[in-house]
Amino acid sequence: MKPTPCTISDGACIQLSTNQTWVLRGDKIAYGPVPITHGRRGYETPLGNFPVLRKVKDEWSRPYNGPMPWSTYFTESGIAFHEGSLTEPSHGCIHLDRASAQYYFTNLAIGESVQVVA
Repeated sequence: MKPTPCTISDGACIQLSTNQTWVLRGDKIAYGPVPITHGRRGYETPLGNFPVLRKVKDEWSRPYNGPMPWSTYFTESGIAFHEGSLTEPSHGCIHLDRASAQYYFTNLAIGESVQVVA
């Protein structure tokens, strides 16, 4: 039995229905579960498998005029893991607490898998 609802063995797993994420290494949980918030109605976080595209430590969201520290991007449309509110839903990004955002930024490599499930 898999330790998370995702099918990937390595990378990040996100489960939207439970507001949780994990980092996996060889089918084992290396980190997590940690709490998240995700996209609000009209800005839903997309489901599927994505590669880590780029990382920006001190990012600023131009569309939403706000800080996005420790951004780890995984969609071409600008969806990322980053430090953010764990009470307010996002505009699609995955909000993490500071320690988790730093861990994801440091430990997920460019090209590594991110799987988002309902």
